[in-house]
Amino acid sequence: MIKVNNLYHSYNKDDIYAVNDISFEIEKGEIFGFLGPSGAGKSTTQNILVGLLQLQQGQVEVAGYDVKHIKDKMFNKIGMSFEQSNVYSKMSGLENLEFYRKLFDVKTRDPKELIKLVGLEGKEHVKAGKYSKGMKHRLTFARSMINNPEMWFLDEPTTGLDPSIAAGIKDIIRQENQKGATVFLTTHNMYIADELCDRVAFVVDGKIRLIDSPKTLKLKYGEKLVDVEYIQDDQLIKDSFSTVDPAEKARLMEVIDHHDIQTMHTKEATLEEIFIKVTGRGLV
Repeated sequence: MIKVNNLYHSYNKDDIYAVNDISFEIEKGEIFGFLGPSGAGKSTTQNILVGLLQLQQGQVEVAGYDVKHIKDKMFNKIGMSFEQSNVYSKMSGLENLEFYRKLFDVKTRDPKELIKLVGLEGKEHVKAGKYSKGMKHRLTFARSMINNPEMWFLDEPTTGLDPSIAAGIKDIIRQENQKGATVFLTTHNMYIADELCDRVAFVVDGKIRLIDSPKTLKLKYGEKLVDVEYIQDDQLIKDSFSTVDPAEKARLMEVIDHHDIQTMHTKEATLEEIFIKVTGRGLV
């Protein structure tokens, strides 16, 4: 669905690149996470892919179309949910969706269905200018689905949402992906990426440092530990044991054999910890 080769972009058209020789491919049906801190080049790359920024150098193909020569038909195949909501404030939520659906030459979804799906039912006739930031974000998210996109670009889709609403948004992403939508997820939130993505790219200073599945990254870079709580001399002891080091494994077996175990669970490195380990950079 997406092929990117040797992509560069400089805002001042000099040798200072916001995107510096990026290459990657995304297969049909994949959820691909583009992860990195603010200023890493995530939004710049995404804006080139969707035609908001002109391609300066490199080759980019999206949904079968060369973005150097964008055709209107490409926009029938893609959907885009921006981090910064850009809705028409003088129109109601429903009117926003009704207006937007008229821009497409393909079958569109029922705006009322989408309003309900994102939890705005009962607010559909309220002007979008009176919506909270989170409501505007959900309206933008709903709008991105209206043309049943084959290629779905999501920029921080759960930002500013409370946990229950964010969980609903993640469920919708999974459902649409199961129906066949390919997803390009731009985020600095490693938790949503870990939950949803088939593969992730770590992006820092305009360059991709690494691409792999979250599971493979954890197996390769994460420490293999077991956290144990046990009773010793009438006191609760908390300890961690390596499941790789022979001496640690032996000590763990001794604790299991001679003490009353209260809790035991494996400890897995988070994607954020691995990002910092691989790139040497945090996500701020």
